[in-house]
Amino acid sequence: MDAHSHDTEKKIDSFEASKDFDPALVDPAEELSLHRGLKARQISMITLGGSLGTGLIIGSGTALVRGGPLGLWFGYSFMGLICYFVMISLGEMGAYLPHKKGFAGYATRYVDPAFGFALGWNYVFKYFIQTTNNVNAAGAVVQYWTLSVPIEVWMVIYIALIFLINLLGIRVFGEVEFWFCSIKVVALVGLILMGLIIDLGGNPQHDRIGFRYWRAPYGPLREYLLAEVHDSRVAQFLGFWSNLTTALFSYIGTELIGVTVGETENPRRNVPRAIRRVFFRILVFYVGGTFVIGLTVPSNSTALFVASTSPAGAAASPFVVVTTIAGIKVLNHIINAVVLIFVLSASNSDLYIGSRTLYGLAVERKAPRIFAKVNRAGVPWPSLILNTLVCFLTFLNATSSSSVAFGWFASLIASFGAITWMCISYTHIAFMRALKAQGIDRNTLPYMAPFQPYASWFALIFTGIVLFFNGFSAFLPFVSSSFITSYIPIPIFFSLWGGYKIYYRTLTIPASEADLITGKREIDEEEARFLAREKLKGPRSGIQRIWDAL
Repeated sequence: MDAHSHDTEKKIDSFEASKDFDPALVDPAEELSLHRGLKARQISMITLGGSLGTGLIIGSGTALVRGGPLGLWFGYSFMGLICYFVMISLGEMGAYLPHKKGFAGYATRYVDPAFGFALGWNYVFKYFIQTTNNVNAAGAVVQYWTLSVPIEVWMVIYIALIFLINLLGIRVFGEVEFWFCSIKVVALVGLILMGLIIDLGGNPQHDRIGFRYWRAPYGPLREYLLAEVHDSRVAQFLGFWSNLTTALFSYIGTELIGVTVGETENPRRNVPRAIRRVFFRILVFYVGGTFVIGLTVPSNSTALFVASTSPAGAAASPFVVVTTIAGIKVLNHIINAVVLIFVLSASNSDLYIGSRTLYGLAVERKAPRIFAKVNRAGVPWPSLILNTLVCFLTFLNATSSSSVAFGWFASLIASFGAITWMCISYTHIAFMRALKAQGIDRNTLPYMAPFQPYASWFALIFTGIVLFFNGFSAFLPFVSSSFITSYIPIPIFFSLWGGYKIYYRTLTIPASEADLITGKREIDEEEARFLAREKLKGPRSGIQRIWDAL
C-alpha cells in the first residue's frame, strides 16, 4: 500500500468515527441495491452509442432548415466541445467515487444537499420528458410507412417493449443495449460513408454534388424568422443560434455514464476508458454526420421533418431524404428501419436512466422510500413503473401532430438538460476545490480531467447563455406554449432548491468539509475483490485483448 493510500485509509477511519459521518451516503448492501452487472464492453458501447438518438438522426433536419449547412455543422461542433468538457468533469468524479446515486449524489456531497435534491429531481423530470419524446419520435418514424394504424397503437407497443427489457435486469438490459448500440454505431458509420459516396457522384444520376448545397440559394446559412426581424444578417445569426439549442438537445444523454457507474464492473478502470472515447464519438458521429447531411440534403427540402411544422408521414431523418433525392429505391425504407432502432434504443436507455435516478434520490431520502426498493435482479421496479407510466404523456399526439409534440418535448429536454450540465460543471468545480482544501493531489486520482478548471467554468457559463436564450423564438411573435416549454424548467429547479434549503435549513458545504471519504472504502474493497477474481481467470488471450481495446 503506498503512502497516499495509507493516508486515505486513516482519513476514512477517523471520518467514520466522527459525528459528521452520514450513513445515508453509503451505498446499500448488494442484495438490497443495484447490481454491478454492466461489463466493460457493454459500458463502452453504451457510452459510445447511448446518446445517438432523435437529436442527431431526426432533430438535425430541423437544424438544417433553420441554420443551413454551415450553421448545422458549426452548431453541433461547438456544442460538442461543451459536451466533452462536461463529460470529462463528470468522469473525474465518477472514477474517484463510483457510487450508485448518480451525479446528484456528488452535488449533495460537494455543494449542498439542497443542490443535490434539485439536480436529482430536475434530471428525473428531464427523463420523464425524454423517454416520452423518444416514444413519440418512434411513432413519427413508423408514420413514414403507413398512416392507417393509429399512432397510439405503435406507442403502446414501444412502451411495453422497453418496460420488459428494463424489468429483466441489468444483465439483459446491458446485452440488449450493447447490440442496439452496436447496430447504431455500424449503421451511422455506413450512413456517413453512403452520404460521402452520393456526394461524390456515386448515385443513379452520377451527379457530383460537391458543395452545391453550401452555396445560394441553399446555404451556407439560412435566414430564420426573417419576416419577424426584417434583417438578413440577424436572421442568419438566429438560424445559427437556434442550432445551438438543437445541438444541445442532441447531446443530452451523453452524461448517462454518471448514472451507469453504479452498475459497472471495475468502474475505476472502465469509466476513464469510456470517457476518453467520448471525444472521438463526437468528432466522428456528430461533427462528421452533420457535415455529410449538409453536403447531401438541400436546406430548403420540403421532405425534411421539421419540429412543430411537418405533417404526419414526413421523412423522420435527413438520411432517409438523402436516398430519396438520390433516387436510390428501397434503401430509404431500410434506413428508416435503422432509424427506428436508433429511437427504440434511445427510449430503452432513457427509461433505464430515469428509473435509476429516481432510485438514487430515494436512497438518499430525497424521494419516497418505496422507490428505493429493488427486486432479486437488482431492478428498482417501483421507479421503473412510475417512469413507464409517465411515457403515456406521449398521447398528447391525439390532439397535436407528432412534429408539434416533438418541438414541445425538445424545448423542455434542452432546458432540463442545460440545467443538468451546469450543475455537473459547478459540482466538479466544488469537487476540485475540496480536493485542494483537503490536501488530495488530483494527479493521484484514477482519472484526471484535462483543461481544468477552465473547461468546467467555460461549460458552466456558455451553457447558461444557451439556456437563457433557448426560447428566443417564442417572442417572435410571442407564443405561450413555446415560452412555457422553453423556460418552465428554470423556476422548477430554483423552487426545488430553495424549498429544500428553507425547509431543512441546509448550508453550502465549505471545501474543507466536503465529504470525499464516505463510501470510498467499500468501493475500494469491491474493486480489489473484482481484480482478484479476474486474476484467478488467468491471462487474457490476444483476441480478448483486441476486443477489450475495441
